[in-house]
Parts: sequence; C-alpha cells; structure tokens
Amino acid sequence: MRRYGKHTDEDDIRIRPGRRGSRPRTNIRPKHENAVEGMVLTVDRGRLTCLVDGRTVVAMKARELGRKAAVVGDRVALVGDLSGKKDTLARIVRIEERTSVLRRTADDDDPYERVVVANADQLAIVTALADPEPRPRLIDRCLVAAYDGGLDPLLVMTKSDLAPPDKLLELYGTLDIPHVVINREELEKGDAADRVREHLAGRITAFVGHSGVGKTTLVNALVAEERRRETGRVNAVTGRGRHTTTSALALPLKGAPGWVVDTPGVRSFGLAHVDPSRVIHAFPDLEPGTEGCPRACSHDEPDCALDEWVAEGHADPARLHSLRRLLASRERKEGD
Repeated sequence: MRRYGKHTDEDDIRIRPGRRGSRPRTNIRPKHENAVEGMVLTVDRGRLTCLVDGRTVVAMKARELGRKAAVVGDRVALVGDLSGKKDTLARIVRIEERTSVLRRTADDDDPYERVVVANADQLAIVTALADPEPRPRLIDRCLVAAYDGGLDPLLVMTKSDLAPPDKLLELYGTLDIPHVVINREELEKGDAADRVREHLAGRITAFVGHSGVGKTTLVNALVAEERRRETGRVNAVTGRGRHTTTSALALPLKGAPGWVVDTPGVRSFGLAHVDPSRVIHAFPDLEPGTEGCPRACSHDEPDCALDEWVAEGHADPARLHSLRRLLASRERKEGD
C-alpha cells in the first residue's frame, strides 16, 4: 500500500471524480433578469397554470425555490417555454412579495398553516340563510382570517327565498361589513350577479363558504359561460353539500375588470396561525382605547382598558361585544 509523506506532490494524489463531474459548487444563483411576470390561476399536482401576457402557461416550480410554494393569486417570474402550447412547460423562478394572504389551519390545534389565496383584495364570505342553516361561528372565523390577512370582508347571503336575513344582519350590523342578499330567482335572471359584481369590480375577490351554500353557483353567474364549474346539491339527509370544487381557481370577472377566486367548500376554518392582537386593527374606533391595556391583554379580561373607554362614550358597546365575539371564535368550534 502506497503511503504519502508530509510533502506529497499533488500529481501523486488520485482524485475520484464525482457523479456530477468536477465542477465546483457555488451559492450564486442566476438572477433571471429576463424572466416574465405572470399570475398563478390554479395549482394541480405540482403543475401551476399561470396567466402570462393574456395567455395561459403551464409551469413548475424551480428547484432553487426550495420549499417555498406558490399559490393561486401569486405574482411570479417565469422562464423557459412561455408559448402556452400543448405539452410545453415553463419554470417559476421567483415568487414576488405578497400584498395579502388568506390562511387557515385544519383546526385550532394544527400548527401547519395553509395559504389559500395570495394578493386578494377582498374576501366574500358566502352563507345560505337556510338549507343549510347559517353557521355564525364559521362566519366569525372567516372574518378574523380576513382581518388578519389584510383583506376587506364582504358578506353574501344566499337563498333569501327560504328565510329572511334579519337575524344575520342584526348580528353583523355593528361590524359595518358590506353585504348582499340574493335568492335563486335573482340568480337566474342575472339581477343577483349584477348587484354582487358592483362590489367586485377592479378587485381580486376570494370566495369562501361551506359546501351547499351556493358559492360556486354564484361564481358561475359572475364569469363567462365557458369558464363555469360543476355544481352539486345539498344532501337531504345530512343537510350538507357535496364538495364539487376541489381546488382554488382564479377566473376573470365578466362585464367588469377584476378576478374571482373560487375555493373548495370548507367545513372547518382553523385559526391557530392568527395573532389575536392583530384583530383589533379592524376596529379603528376601539383601537385607541387599547393604549391603557396591560401588556399582552387579550381584550377580554377584567383589567382591559376597553371597558372604561366604551363606558366613557368613545365607542358603541355593541362594537366591543363584536370584537370579543370574534376573538372568542378562536376558542370555539364552528358548530358551537
């Protein structure tokens, strides 16, 4: 066996080439200065359909992005084949900074948050007034997620031909949330879509609601006929809808500039990711009163300064009740 001394000649040392050759590794990544900007429309099993210069392009995430995932609504930079032709594939090399994020967890004990939609301006919370019955706790949780993620909420109440909206309007009246009340006949005539479209023009709006409330039916009325999605019916025994929408999809609004994002029906909306201290930002009339609160105040404890602030007439007591109801929704399940 040959042995080497302290002063060996480099030529005497045998170097075994690696599988990838002898090219040295580097941390320098290409800047992709010529990458083209696009918007993610939908994600399906690792393939992302993006809108690039008015055409749809199928792409995959570049390895250099690591575990960073792109979601519907993301603005991304793409390279490669951007023709959009069949069997072509581009690469997403960069995900631009997000202006807003709608997130949820499977439940309140799940530490893994799921980003549903990025860069949306508005969250349309769709609820039926009957068949199935409205679930205020789920609505509250969606409101908290909207406020936390930087989205403006819009409450859409469907099936007003089956039940009046008075009770829900009374419950959410103090929150000053824009709302639209529609029924099946108005949807068929197009009147309902026109009234909803007024709130969507020029904005990216994510639609969320549990199965069977008519969310996808409403979305179909707002987009071009060739882009409509399959809808289902409410189970007569369980009172629940069937999941017909299995993935989020961004669709252009018909008759006005803007986008609607149809999301799968939800039966739970976990808020494990939400910092309760950020919910107060949705209550500008109450926020100044928190200056006297103790550190890490939950705004629902004996020493909370908001009680005195409201008692002095600075804000409506109903607004404080609404704030505390939303904060408490993190501790209660939707069906409670």
